[in-house]
Amino acid sequence: MSGNKQTIQVEKLDNHMKANSINGGSLQWHDPKQSPFKISGFAWLKEEQGFRRLPKQPRYEVTEAVDILANCTAGGQLRFRTNSQKLAVKVTLQGKANMFHMPATGQCGFDCYIGEPGEQRFAGVTKYDHTQEQYEVTLFERQEEDSVLITLNFPLYQGVKELSIGLQPGATIQSPPAYKSRKRLIFYGTSILQGGCASRPGMAYTNILSRKFNREFINLGFSGNGKGEANMAKLIREIEDPACLVLDYEPNCVSTALYKETLPRFIQLYREAHSEIPILVISKYPYAHEIVNSTLRKDRLERRSFQQQLVQDLQRAGDQHLYFYDGTDILGENAHEKTVDGSHATDLGFISMAEKLTPVFQEILSE
Repeated sequence: MSGNKQTIQVEKLDNHMKANSINGGSLQWHDPKQSPFKISGFAWLKEEQGFRRLPKQPRYEVTEAVDILANCTAGGQLRFRTNSQKLAVKVTLQGKANMFHMPATGQCGFDCYIGEPGEQRFAGVTKYDHTQEQYEVTLFERQEEDSVLITLNFPLYQGVKELSIGLQPGATIQSPPAYKSRKRLIFYGTSILQGGCASRPGMAYTNILSRKFNREFINLGFSGNGKGEANMAKLIREIEDPACLVLDYEPNCVSTALYKETLPRFIQLYREAHSEIPILVISKYPYAHEIVNSTLRKDRLERRSFQQQLVQDLQRAGDQHLYFYDGTDILGENAHEKTVDGSHATDLGFISMAEKLTPVFQEILSE
């Protein structure tokens, strides 16, 4: 038999590898845009009433690529309390899973956490048929009947057209606790910020940080297209109630010259509207190819030196709310083992990033 060609269908050999589905019993379906559900992570939700990270018709023109990527729901969260013993989701995506080095659970899936702020624990993920644009999946079933706080994280690399929440008929639904502050942490950056290549949404580093700080996080990572355009600075400065702005877009600048042009301009434009909101500039971590391409290391070090000098100069000029974080060691010990492809982090890489940045935000938010 060993010489015969045989297709390996693991789901037929291991039940744990099968896609989840709705497992018996009736469910009552709810619209998460209605009270008492609370949606966060979409800065223009009130105006747009949709799961999109930028306005459909922004005041300032954005590139076609950014406009498309704005439909990806990275950083979106849904929170509510319920005593339901079963939780399911019914989802219509804007497209099918189609990435080569990121699983469908991260690109197109929802994952679920249970617990109070600071005590949330992973409970389930939408393990679905990735060839489809629609799915109905049970996230968990439990025996207890107590009321628990639910946090659902939206897909990282796909758009969501429709979402319904399935609970047991008659189950209670209550509002989640208020955030520690209404002020939001705003992140602008690249594919790494967007969550590439986390295995599921809750492992993107902004989502990890959100579980530590009980604040709303706005993820404006645009894969391959976080290039620091002036119009993006103008759009981002319109976001209400900022707690801080994080600029983590260095990796998408195709040249050091472009980065040197865009970073000071971005800071200046944001400062025109928010003179005292903390701004954190993060430098990139080393990519694996530096080991075979010394030019990559040289460019990274030149940019890092520029970032440090720019922040110091602006601080001396009077900007006391500007910070720089050297990202060289942000992946921590064994950093070379914490990416999927040499640049995009694994879940462990994202955990390391969040752990390194936690004391930084503790300091910034204590201002």
